[in-house]
Amino acid sequence: MHQQKRQPELVEGNLPVFVFPTELIFYADDQSTHKQVLTLYNPYEFALKFKVLCTTPNKYVVVDAAGAVKPQCCVDIVIRHRDVRSCHYGVTDKFRLQVSEQSQRKALGRKEVVATLLPSAKEQQKEDDEKRIKEHLTESLFFEQSFQPG
Repeated sequence: MHQQKRQPELVEGNLPVFVFPTELIFYADDQSTHKQVLTLYNPYEFALKFKVLCTTPNKYVVVDAAGAVKPQCCVDIVIRHRDVRSCHYGVTDKFRLQVSEQSQRKALGRKEVVATLLPSAKEQQKEDDEKRIKEHLTESLFFEQSFQPG
């Protein structure tokens, strides 16, 4: 009996999309963070088309917001925050990377990446340190409970 190897049928929206990082944090007081890079990986045997969508496109510039990724390659997508004002601090925006097969129109998969503008890298570092210290202190308060049949 000879079994024929078939290509799995790709269902719309079910293809895993590999993007790094999955979160972008921009700091108002650190200009070097105003431009960040998303890397889209294509581990598949076929080329992918991609498109980058955003919930607030007026706040960002996406260099090459659409394009293609060759099989087993990756592309870098540059995202620049262009509206660094205090009224945007703490607001979470989303980018959606949609991929489809080179010859197809339907989206095979998508991944969302969140982006947040924070006022200060130093402030955030302080908050993270305080949070870590609190977590460490609460972790050290856990003790093993001994079982005592009643």
